[in-house]
Amino acid sequence: MEKAVRAYAEVLRLVRRLPKESRGYYAKYARENFVNYRDVDPSDSTTLNDLFNRTYNHSLWVLHKYSVDDSAANKLKRICCG
Repeated sequence: MEKAVRAYAEVLRLVRRLPKESRGYYAKYARENFVNYRDVDPSDSTTLNDLFNRTYNHSLWVLHKYSVDDSAANKLKRICCG
């Protein structure tokens, strides 16, 4: 649970780097996804690892879409993939 909260907080920090007009959409999108997966069994490490990897990869995709340097996601990478 703690890892998910840290990942969510970092995703919201990355959302702040996006253009102002798109921040609300991506903040809402992130919240909905984290809420949808809150009931995942913590003992199912394969599913959790997949979700964290998708979190990181999707964040990179969004950063690239808006030409934000993906090095901004290094902390998220450490949380999700490290």
